[in-house]
Amino acid sequence: MKKTKLGEFEELVLLSVIVLREDAYGVEIKKELEKRMDEQLSVGSIQSALKRMEEKGFLTSEFGEATQKRGGKRKRIYNATPYAEKVLNEIKAIREGFWSEIAIQGLKTI
Repeated sequence: MKKTKLGEFEELVLLSVIVLREDAYGVEIKKELEKRMDEQLSVGSIQSALKRMEEKGFLTSEFGEATQKRGGKRKRIYNATPYAEKVLNEIKAIREGFWSEIAIQGLKTI
């Protein structure tokens, strides 16, 4: 299996993008992550992760329409690439393998 270069935080951001679909833009990604992680995150950390993942080919982005609600500013909407979905499936398989082994050994889960 090819080694992937996707950090834990990047993985969570990427999963948020997939879950949010057409609403996958900075503020909504931040809200989704904060809700699921139960912690406050900086906009900068999310923007940095989005930029890194776009450079690595995990994401694409485009500007949405300007809205009055945003003072005429357009949102940058992110989409996962097929490569990102392949990598996430690989990561999921690796994690499931570990958790299956832990269950077989009868160890307590964390």
